[in-house]
Amino acid sequence: MTSATAAGGVKPPAVGKSRKSVTGTRRLVAALFLLPALVLLGALVVYPIGYSVVRSFYDQSGDGFAGIDNYKSLFTDEGIRTALKNNVIWVVFAPTVATALGLIFAVLTERVRWGTAFKLVVFMPMAISMLAAGIIFRLVYDQDPDKGVANAVWVGVHDTFTQASAFPKAHPGRDSPLEAAGGGAFITKSPVRAGDTVSLPLVGVAPDLMPDGAKPAVAAKPEPDKITGTTWQDFTRGKGVGKLNSVDAAELGYAGMKVEAVKDGKVVASATAADDGTFTLPASADGALLRLPDSNFKEPYNGLDWLGPSLVTPSIIGSYIWMWAGFAMVLIAAGLAGVPRELLEAARVDGASEWQVFRRVTVPLLAPVLAVVAVTLMINVLKVFDLVFIIAPGSSQDDANVLALELYRKGFSEDQPGIASAISVFLLLLVIPVMWFNVRRLRREVRR
Repeated sequence: MTSATAAGGVKPPAVGKSRKSVTGTRRLVAALFLLPALVLLGALVVYPIGYSVVRSFYDQSGDGFAGIDNYKSLFTDEGIRTALKNNVIWVVFAPTVATALGLIFAVLTERVRWGTAFKLVVFMPMAISMLAAGIIFRLVYDQDPDKGVANAVWVGVHDTFTQASAFPKAHPGRDSPLEAAGGGAFITKSPVRAGDTVSLPLVGVAPDLMPDGAKPAVAAKPEPDKITGTTWQDFTRGKGVGKLNSVDAAELGYAGMKVEAVKDGKVVASATAADDGTFTLPASADGALLRLPDSNFKEPYNGLDWLGPSLVTPSIIGSYIWMWAGFAMVLIAAGLAGVPRELLEAARVDGASEWQVFRRVTVPLLAPVLAVVAVTLMINVLKVFDLVFIIAPGSSQDDANVLALELYRKGFSEDQPGIASAISVFLLLLVIPVMWFNVRRLRREVRR
């Protein structure tokens, strides 16, 4: 008997026999089962990464060694610099806002009876592909308020506080008593007198765009010590129908048109036309010029240019948050379910307010989960491509550019595979620290 056997009572493995793994499976058999996965991993991950690294040091044709010229382009090319700047904005804001919203939703839905249904609705966008979400939000951000939901809401809120003009295209016709007064307003060519009736004809508004309350225009009747008049659409359909600068039965009054009496540059009286276009001014307007202010003719508010150069990146980030806030909420809600309730109750018994409980107890206990969510979203936004490519129109795609989109453009549209490979390697280098942090944190959690 050998000394090893005598000392420990353990018989050494026979020479030439395959050792067993922890699970009892022979290591050779385990390696054979892992071989297909390792081959796929090498073919689909390791080889492309290695080839990209090598290709990034060659020129456009792939025959000449370019050194680090392709990497210099990352910081000198205007398009890549814009993409890098936008990626920084994405990494800072998108994960932060999505995680914060997920935390708020997870905490608040714990206290409502319909919390499960709410979570389902918020998480549902995750079932939609990035391509479909991009198409949806391309329509949401449409400039036309009749098509785009964002501008429909924005214009509705704006018009609640600021009245839109009903006559943006109205203007004097031939031989009109009105003339341009500057700034979009119109004014009478001669002063008016008390007891006079004044005609203020305009044209340029399509019949179907006239205000709903507009009625057939009526010629004003004179009143002593007052100035009366009519402002109307001096146009009748049909050739030779109606008389110029005269109220006809088929013509509509400019309901709501504002009329001001101006003396020496000051407004001394004002009136608003009735549904039939008639208005009345007091005697103080005697000798004044009548002005139709520019507020009558302002173009209607058409909302914001969501996909213009200045707002396109925040708009696309908004669509991303719409998709991924549900993901954050579900993970945080799972972590919240594991928080010891006695700690929360103890804090409340000690007199802490709900805000203090949330800030000093709930958030610290959820810190590991919040870190997982934030890091996962950071990795995700570093390679965002679909939403930017679909939502941003051609006119502002350069302003919304990100590294993944620039990689695609350099590699396929501009035929610069060397620079595209350098961008891909640069993206990998950006992702590695975040992944390393995540793996290290997970190992620390396992040890606990």
